Amino acid sequence: MKAKFIVKPNAKTTKLLGYDPDRKAYRVEIKSKPDKGEANRELEKFLSKHFKKKVKIISGHKSRVKMIEILS
Repeated sequence: MKAKFIVKPNAKTTKLLGYDPDRKAYRVEIKSKPDKGEANRELEKFLSKHFKKKVKIISGHKSRVKMIEILS
């Protein structure tokens, strides 16, 4: 399964804000800074715990808009 996420790095806490129907994507705040892939690693770790499945960033490694694949 694939899903689109809009990521806001450098937030106070890491949390899933919900679905944005206008952008057709989920919004997530990440506590880590967008430096050397740190926010990407935290996003993958957070979403893995949330979905209780392994996740992988497919596209958007250097963008706030990311396509995530949820693996079974």
